[in-house]
Amino acid sequence: MSFYQKEIVVSKEDLDDLNHVNNVRYVQWIQDISKEHWVEKAPNNIQEKVIWVVMTHHIEYKSAAVFNDSILLKTHIKESSGAKCTRVVEMYNSITNSLLVRSNTEWCLLNRRSLRPIRISEEIKEIFS
Repeated sequence: MSFYQKEIVVSKEDLDDLNHVNNVRYVQWIQDISKEHWVEKAPNNIQEKVIWVVMTHHIEYKSAAVFNDSILLKTHIKESSGAKCTRVVEMYNSITNSLLVRSNTEWCLLNRRSLRPIRISEEIKEIFS
């Protein structure tokens, strides 16, 4: 399984009215790290032919993050079938290692030109295994 991770620091722009990280920001981070993982691992010739779109997000909020918290984001592909894959993203407080957020997002692979779903090839599956 191919994991990808990065660390971020919560800024004031990330906060909601309760001075916690806004839920919308978590969704943005889920999308950002997913795209970064794809761009880092997939060869350009594949990226030029296909694009991923979100079908569903299931997000569990476990604990709040606040200003200046350091957050470790981790992602991997849990499973793939047909044109769909499930990607897991977890976010941890980097100091306490406590889980803040866990998400399972179902993505669909599309032909970049036609925007029609296409089967995830063995070549793509191998990139993330």
